[in-house]
Amino acid sequence: MSRARIALIHGVGLDGSMWGPLREFLEPEFDTQVIELLGHGSRGQAAPEGVTLAQLAADVAGHLEPDTHLVGFSLGALVAQHLARYRPDLVASLVSVGSVCNRTPHEHAAVMTRLASAAADFPATVEASILRWYPEGSSVTPELVEATRKVLLRNDPQSFLACYRVFATADAEIAPELPRINVPSLAVTGELDRGSTPEMSARLAAAIPGCTYSIISGARHMMPVERPQELANELTAFIKEHSNVH
Repeated sequence: MSRARIALIHGVGLDGSMWGPLREFLEPEFDTQVIELLGHGSRGQAAPEGVTLAQLAADVAGHLEPDTHLVGFSLGALVAQHLARYRPDLVASLVSVGSVCNRTPHEHAAVMTRLASAAADFPATVEASILRWYPEGSSVTPELVEATRKVLLRNDPQSFLACYRVFATADAEIAPELPRINVPSLAVTGELDRGSTPEMSARLAAAIPGCTYSIISGARHMMPVERPQELANELTAFIKEHSNVH
């Protein structure tokens, strides 16, 4: 019997390895595909300066089969939303994990400050991300923290900046299109996520017709690493509800 197919799309500066802890809980239930964004991971090709959300989404589309349940994280969530809007033939359902949505002027200013900091001192930006995602007292093991740090530091800085600019600006681009998404949709974020806040997930759920949202108590941005079982429970229930394969 065939099984429902899930494609996992990571965030900016990360790669497919971030999904390792979550996949342990998903793979007994689903056929799981990990897709790496242009300029990331094993792709071996930098993202060009001026790359757009549409270009990142078109690149991912080339790796997808029809009727795939998309799970996008952070920048990957914006890519998944673009695909759900413009390539619904490929998308069985949409899950946006730790997604930004239609940032307020204050939220936009904050992310543009982080973009400027990354351009000025890339290694310091990596350390700031690590501290934000895995603060002292985090339940994530030192080995997983170090693995994340190594992935971030392996980035080509200019390629990273090109993709980070998409992350910083493309929520405004996709926002007017969200009401035209017509696939089953779920937004999930962590209660303590300061960049992709619970308010943003509520915004996303209000914008996409029929979209529901869920907040994981006590979780920060890197939920797939920090709280994989709880996130897997959310994904499994949603995808099973909206799957034609049983």
